[in-house]
Amino acid sequence: MAGFLMAAGRLGSIAALIALLIILVKKLIALIGFLTFVLKVGIVLAFIALMLLIVITIMSARNRRRREAEEI
Repeated sequence: MAGFLMAAGRLGSIAALIALLIILVKKLIALIGFLTFVLKVGIVLAFIALMLLIVITIMSARNRRRREAEEI
């Protein structure tokens, strides 16, 4: 009977470790997915900011040229 309990204890601890490792891997995959989502959102926001900066620069250049043309 003692041998059965020792075997069950060892198998149970190995099964618990395997279950913990599976949960850890799932959590790491979820974390990596979240971080890639944050990175994608950051890239999109940077692209939008760059486009807005280009539009503002074009508009200010047009206004400056228009003012210079009116002064002449």
